[in-house]
Amino acid sequence: MSLTAAQIAEALQGLGCPPTKCVEMASQLDKRAGQLAVERGVTRDEAIAHLLRLMAGGWAAQGANQDSP
Repeated sequence: MSLTAAQIAEALQGLGCPPTKCVEMASQLDKRAGQLAVERGVTRDEAIAHLLRLMAGGWAAQGANQDSP
């Protein structure tokens, strides 16, 4: 079962994406996931999961940097 753009946007918001950017970023992530699936020979959902992990790590690092003095 493939994720819909709305589900991707919801996941992004849960990971810390600004709500005003979730739909736009979900569309971009979905497009890139399709490219990665072809390039790496994985499923689209595997590619989306990979990209979501990368984005979560990026937001976590950004939050840690903002908390530092």
